[in-house]
Amino acid sequence: MEEYDVIIVGAGPAGLTAGIYLGREGLKSLIIEKGLKGGNANMAPLVANFPGFKSIPGSELIKRMGEHASIYLDIYESEEIIKIQKSNDEILLTTDKADYSTKALIICSGTTYRKLGIKGEDEFVGKGISYCSICDGMLFRGKEVLVVGGGNSAAEHALHLKELGCTVTIMHRRDELRAQKYLQDRLKEAKIPIRWNSVLEEINGDEFVKSATVYDVKRDVREELEVSGVFIAIGEYPNSKLAASMGVEVDDLGYIVTDKNQKTNIPQIYAAGDVTGGVQQLVVACGEAAAAAVNAYRDLKI
Repeated sequence: MEEYDVIIVGAGPAGLTAGIYLGREGLKSLIIEKGLKGGNANMAPLVANFPGFKSIPGSELIKRMGEHASIYLDIYESEEIIKIQKSNDEILLTTDKADYSTKALIICSGTTYRKLGIKGEDEFVGKGISYCSICDGMLFRGKEVLVVGGGNSAAEHALHLKELGCTVTIMHRRDELRAQKYLQDRLKEAKIPIRWNSVLEEINGDEFVKSATVYDVKRDVREELEVSGVFIAIGEYPNSKLAASMGVEVDDLGYIVTDKNQKTNIPQIYAAGDVTGGVQQLVVACGEAAAAAVNAYRDLKI
């Protein structure tokens, strides 16, 4: 069984940042990622709000972060953690490939966007389909976009896109929104139209999105809308199931609860990035990861 000072769960922006900080402190560390490094950041065709870059494709930013982190530690991709358990001062991890032991654990497992599961959705991610208006909204300035959803995130996406200069329409499967009243009031003030009782059936295009097939349930009418972008805002869920199973505290939505030092309720276990909720942005994830890594180092050295 390979032994480490710190193991990081997840190779997204938070995990890679934590790896850089731990490596620079000389700790024997490892990142384990169930998929490919980058996480949701890979879906951003253009990142225009990360300090130091006027704009950079999400995949390129992740590539650079990965190359930087690889100077200091190994990154095991396509390896899924099956079980985590704590025994005294030792944390044991079992994956689908090996067993590991570590003195500390930093959970940077991120979130998973909820998908509609319709034709064209996977095909056009990053080619007109987005799950983040803050990340990608500027790409659609002056263009027709459709926001799918009826909660707070859908309303916030629509308002932000409108402010950026997009022509926005919200589509919701019910006849009323779930968003908070103040957001609904802002939508009215912004004169953002809403297609009620409608579901998105298919996303069409060639190299990029060209149109969306929409079905009006109440009128029993199917239409094809010409749009350049589709923003899917039907929620996301934190990848915290394994952490919760070993007693790490999560909130009502499943996000891992931490203190200001990114410590969880279990000693030697930290969390950072989107899996902790809050403001889910690249720069925030990196900041939390730096704090988690620095505090893990201090705790191990005390």
